Amino acid sequence: MIAPTNLKKMFGQIDIYLFDQLLRDRMAPGSRILDAGCGGGRNIHYLLDAGYDVCATDSDPDAISGVLRMAADLNASLPPTNFRREPVEAMSFEGASMDVVLSIAVLHFARSDEQFEAMLESMWHVLKPGGLFFCRLASNIGMESRMVHRRGRRFLLPDGSERYLVDEILLLAWTKKLGAVLLDPLKTTIVQDQRCMTTWVLRKVL
Repeated sequence: MIAPTNLKKMFGQIDIYLFDQLLRDRMAPGSRILDAGCGGGRNIHYLLDAGYDVCATDSDPDAISGVLRMAADLNASLPPTNFRREPVEAMSFEGASMDVVLSIAVLHFARSDEQFEAMLESMWHVLKPGGLFFCRLASNIGMESRMVHRRGRRFLLPDGSERYLVDEILLLAWTKKLGAVLLDPLKTTIVQDQRCMTTWVLRKVL
């Protein structure tokens, strides 16, 4: 049994909803996993340590440098080319090369419908048929009246930030457009007086 004091060392700051996917065996050992818009890499600490074939992209060079250091510290024997400084909408990984694509707190930074679509289609392009797409993003679900419209799908949230917000209709429309299977019902966490975060989990069919 693992002592509770060791859990943070093992799993880092992994998103609890991503941890749930691991518990349900949706990410087979050795899978090739892309964290698109990885930031500081909090969601790939465990994956690197557990021997997954991890890839990551971010437009921030400091983020990629940090992930490379993390991989070295964990003795992950992965080529540096797995970690690329590039925007999500212009990733250079080959099509259908990933078993899993993670998009955690990324899509709500889209500045327009066009950028949102470009990011989503870029991630979908690199995902293999049968692959898992795991996404967490800001929405207005459950707090519709609290969001102040700015332009398009950009809204001011109660926490003072401005984000591109999705809703149930849009996510289900994209699920259909992508020809995907919704693996879980949409699940939204409402953070009191701050924001709503929705979990969107798809299986690629085509």
